[in-house]
Amino acid sequence: MSGAKVLIVMGSDSDFEQLQPSWKILDELEIGYQVRVASAHRTPDVVHDLASNAQRRGFSVVLAAAGGAAHLAGVIAALTTLPVVAMPVANGAFAGVDALLSSVQMPAGVPLASVGVDGARNAGLYAAAILATHDAAVRQNLIAYRRRLHAKVIAADAAVQSKFEQKTH
Repeated sequence: MSGAKVLIVMGSDSDFEQLQPSWKILDELEIGYQVRVASAHRTPDVVHDLASNAQRRGFSVVLAAAGGAAHLAGVIAALTTLPVVAMPVANGAFAGVDALLSSVQMPAGVPLASVGVDGARNAGLYAAAILATHDAAVRQNLIAYRRRLHAKVIAADAAVQSKFEQKTH
């Protein structure tokens, strides 16, 4: 695995379990990452340092997760030109919809991407796709992953078809 290329920042350690799929897929694709806890509201100086120095520290993509109407991804996007992917976390009275809306309603000029609520695995895959544009090893690992997905669906279809063939004869 190469050096850390993806910075994963969660607003609270209570989000840890929901975010594990993001780094598990990065592990599977052999992409280096670093995971940090930093709150845009409670530790703004830490967030500022992480975001403003991320590229200098060798990161190419930032995944930022927060629940509620938190703006961690937006704050990070304002402090770096690196691609930032928001990972809205389901918690609170609105089950993550507020976090999703705070991500997708960024004002023009400071864009970020967003996956769905509890879409951590897709965030990791999106980071891999970004990295694959200029890293042949990541691209090959991502292609192999998609081939495995394809084979799994084909096998599932064959199993279902077999069950129905038995019932029609």
